[in-house]
Amino acid sequence: MPSAQEVEIEGRRLGLSNLDKVLYPSGFTKAAVIDYYVRVGPILLTHLSGRPLTLKRYPNGSAGPFFYEKNCPSHRPDWVQTIEVPSRRKSEKTINYCTADDLATLVWLANLAALELHPLLARGAELDQPTAVVFDLDPGPPAAMTECARVALEIRELLGPMGMQAFPKTSGSKGLQLYVPLNTPTTYEATKAFAHRVAVNLEKKLPGLVVEKMDKARRQGKVLIDWSQNHPTKTTVGAYSLRAMDRPTVSTPVSWDEVELAAGGGQLSFEAADVIARVGELGDLFAPVADLKQVLPE
Repeated sequence: MPSAQEVEIEGRRLGLSNLDKVLYPSGFTKAAVIDYYVRVGPILLTHLSGRPLTLKRYPNGSAGPFFYEKNCPSHRPDWVQTIEVPSRRKSEKTINYCTADDLATLVWLANLAALELHPLLARGAELDQPTAVVFDLDPGPPAAMTECARVALEIRELLGPMGMQAFPKTSGSKGLQLYVPLNTPTTYEATKAFAHRVAVNLEKKLPGLVVEKMDKARRQGKVLIDWSQNHPTKTTVGAYSLRAMDRPTVSTPVSWDEVELAAGGGQLSFEAADVIARVGELGDLFAPVADLKQVLPE
């Protein structure tokens, strides 16, 4: 494959560069990154479209320095859509985020070595209205995926009597993330308070397994339920996004059956090729997060 080429995607032309550059120590190249995002794009875009997007860019690959980019690059093509969001910093009035609404934009982002894509929990049309509650389960060594899976099952059990469904995905790193779709009018104040109550209740129930405060001294061997992610300025890595690890792991939607197996000691880790195969076989396990309507309990 040539190191650079010009392609046409859905009627839009864009130049791709350094395609043979290795972006993962395992040998995964920029061409492979772009190919993955093209293949998973039709599903991935249903979860990104209309949302402000923070880019986590690795110009020299996953093992090198990185930076977060909130303001969409000024050199973007004129067809890349942006969403203006009021800034909470005194030094700037607004942030002009990229949004990935089409496959050409997704390829353009991949060509920037934006390995990780982190969408806000709200859409641009209703920036103060999160569409889901998120529980980010982060293990403190020696706790690992097994402990995260156990905590995820406890959260599911707690939500069940409330009539609430949650959908799990791997973080693509060490942990799990649970999304409780709402897609009904709510506020960050409500979703954050709800997630905090769940975390506090589970810490009381399982003090040897769960912690709800970001205190490193208390986290050893336990799982942090990070409820603070339910905030208008915070982002969680998007479903189907690559992660910047040694291998091209992906934040992968999984079934509850798989979580139960992981709670018994099984592993949940998927690379780009695995995810393409899973999507072909299972479809989008995260689809309900985009459209299932649920209401937070009082």
